[in-house]
Amino acid sequence: MAKSQQNSNKDEFEKRKLKKKKEKEQRKEERKAASKDGKSLEDMLAYVDEDGNITSTPPDPNKKKVIKEEDIVISVRRKEPGEDAEVARKGKVTFFNTSKGYGFIRDTQTGESIFVHINAVSGPIQENSTVTFETEQGPKGLSAVRVKVL
Repeated sequence: MAKSQQNSNKDEFEKRKLKKKKEKEQRKEERKAASKDGKSLEDMLAYVDEDGNITSTPPDPNKKKVIKEEDIVISVRRKEPGEDAEVARKGKVTFFNTSKGYGFIRDTQTGESIFVHINAVSGPIQENSTVTFETEQGPKGLSAVRVKVL
């Protein structure tokens, strides 16, 4: 008896295994039928219309806008030589440390304080001197360059 009961359990196990396998195959076929892989290339293409919107229809070639390469600006416009040439500014030296070689100039027009280094000065300089100068962007802000004592 033990032998027949063991065989029936085996048979039931095999039946359940086959049933699961068939269900798995059926689900696989359903997924395959519902997937996008079966679609044609034309169905999968997307187009961009003249306004930049994505559509499923190709754009009308009559509405195509022609853009010249030279009209496209990617970065800041280059300055031509002599264009926007900086004029010499006038100012007064408010502080200058001769031992360390730096100081500050107060611009007479704007009133802003601008850093100056001894290497940018032509001639001797001291506090309360009236000077002309140009500015450049330094690592920590504006710096006076080409400083001349009046």
